[in-house]
Amino acid sequence: MNKHEDETTDFGFTQVDKSKKADLVADVFHSVAAKYDIMNDLMSMGIHRLWKRFTIDRSGIRPGQKVLDLAGGTGDLTAKFSRLTGPTGQVVLADINDSMLKVGRAKLRNRGIADNVRFVQANAEALPFPDDFFDLITISFGLRNVTDKDKALASMFRVLKPGGRLLILEFSKPQYQLLSKVYDQYSFRVLPMMGKLIAQDSDSYRYLAESIRMHPDQETLKGMMEQVGFEKVEYFNLTGGIVALHRGYKF
Repeated sequence: MNKHEDETTDFGFTQVDKSKKADLVADVFHSVAAKYDIMNDLMSMGIHRLWKRFTIDRSGIRPGQKVLDLAGGTGDLTAKFSRLTGPTGQVVLADINDSMLKVGRAKLRNRGIADNVRFVQANAEALPFPDDFFDLITISFGLRNVTDKDKALASMFRVLKPGGRLLILEFSKPQYQLLSKVYDQYSFRVLPMMGKLIAQDSDSYRYLAESIRMHPDQETLKGMMEQVGFEKVEYFNLTGGIVALHRGYKF
């Protein structure tokens, strides 16, 4: 790998300077924040709620524990973890994007969820939390937008308690050729059109479709987790591998 390649990274299908990716991703999520929930429902036909429920079911969370909902966006997982951890627990909704945090904070407060939830603007590559702090970290549809995924995984490993676990819910590689072809047509034709009609922003949704294709596949991500120290790493393919849930433990 030459020096120039070391200094660039993917932004969708485009190569950009590593120092610029965070700002470019930020622009996307500033743009989509206000319509994020409705677009999630439309894009996934509501199935994202089942994916998130599966994640909760595999979390093993208990009352009194500390949870980091990283790239937590509008707070779907945070809301559920708030109830499950109870008044003696704590949930931190962290996101690098302040527009998403504002939407999430307003949404949760409107639902009366506040007492055991904190909101923190944070970069996944350098989490501003102590070592061995959280019982559980979840990152839902956020890892693919991180510039240095290895650095982010190492940062997550650092702030987990021994015995803690990381759950990564992310778009992945469909396991069937026909499904993959249909999914490609949907992603590159329908999603940008929906983005234009609903959010008046086709470019951001084209980036989101491209970023999914550039994300590591199931086995690659498993290996990346193991490389930074996670053990008993496994993954569950959901909806034919369009989405995968990876789970790993810190011992």
